[in-house]
Amino acid sequence: MKKILTFMALVLFCIPVVSASIITNTNQSAVFVRMLSRNASMEIDAVYYNPAGLTQLENGFHVAIYNQTITQEKKVINAYPFLNQDTYIGEVNVPFFPNFYAVYKKDKLALSFGFGPNGGGGEADFADGLPSFEIPFTGLPARLTDMDLPTTAYSADLSFTGSSIFYGFQVNGSYAINEMIAVAAGVRYINAVNTYEGSINNIMINPTGAMLPAVDFFNAIGQPGYAAMVSNKAVDVKQTATGITPLLSLNIRPNDNLNIGIKYEFNTKLELVNETTADDIGIFPDGEKTRNDIPAILSFGLEYAIIPELRASVSANYFFDKNADWDGAEEFVDSNTYDIAFGFEYDLTKTILLSAGYLRTQLALSEEYQSDFSHELTSDTFGFGGRISAGENFDLDLGGLFTSYLEAERTFTDPNPLIGPYLEKYQRSNWLFTIGLGYHF
Repeated sequence: MKKILTFMALVLFCIPVVSASIITNTNQSAVFVRMLSRNASMEIDAVYYNPAGLTQLENGFHVAIYNQTITQEKKVINAYPFLNQDTYIGEVNVPFFPNFYAVYKKDKLALSFGFGPNGGGGEADFADGLPSFEIPFTGLPARLTDMDLPTTAYSADLSFTGSSIFYGFQVNGSYAINEMIAVAAGVRYINAVNTYEGSINNIMINPTGAMLPAVDFFNAIGQPGYAAMVSNKAVDVKQTATGITPLLSLNIRPNDNLNIGIKYEFNTKLELVNETTADDIGIFPDGEKTRNDIPAILSFGLEYAIIPELRASVSANYFFDKNADWDGAEEFVDSNTYDIAFGFEYDLTKTILLSAGYLRTQLALSEEYQSDFSHELTSDTFGFGGRISAGENFDLDLGGLFTSYLEAERTFTDPNPLIGPYLEKYQRSNWLFTIGLGYHF
């Protein structure tokens, strides 16, 4: 159980900033942000989405750099009757979410490199902590009252901040077998770093009518056990891991109007190791290892030119969450995650194009999975944007997206029959803006 709780902390702060799988980020280019369907890409972001499609580029060097700015709000609403508040908000602000791609194409061969945050990428700050941090202290007034020390109130200073970044460094080799079929193989090196800092400080009670430090009061009445329970507590942990993701890609282009991309990424074994400075809550022992795999992914994409100026695309991803090793937490996944996206591009002029897209991410998690530590939600994402081309060699991509999440909830049952069952709800919203520069020479 301790390892499952640890994994839930990992998931809470391994923040996929566009909903995809429980671990993976799929927002890996500015072009994706503005149309949300890139699995049949034949442009430079195919380094990530469709490596075999790079054989469709013109001969020469191609480079692109993108950045995304992201804001996300995570909200937990808890109906436990003795909490001082019912709503806890986590703020995620990511000013820099970079991607870089480089390709050399010569006739039938393309060699490429990619860099980006394949998981995580943000920092979540719960300034008031979480309900599960506070509930253990809500019983102090009743406990003291039962000791003939009438008490009506408590307070505590709670906070928790976590950051996570899984940087991916990818290389691919792509080869055109003929004019219609191309293949590619690649490997991605993952470097994962998580950090957690939290505190429970200044627990106060009012058995004398005025608020006073709980630890001092319990020591004064000869209750060292209670004093230890209400003393200040801290968490300060860094976790690191590395892993390798092999991947295979196939591109099929039957004619000039239709392109199909298929890609398979293998499961990435990640074993995070704790470097613990403080762990007063006892779930991050120094040196302990925790499995936090990135699941295998099967991707499919299709792009079709309806008319020369208008292109439509569809993409789908299937994430093998149940086959990943999450130290037992994968047992709470009812079925694997999938998403499906539709995108459109329209050439307004020779130098300006507009685009839009829609992405649905469908998760199936048991109620036991959801908690204030770890809640993942089915979502709908809407993207928009465009491109400005300066001559044949330079492109400027701009885009934005908004993600709407479906609310989830879980019923907890307190062992005290006077409290019984109570409901906890999970809500989230997400905004993202991007800019990208591409150059071909």
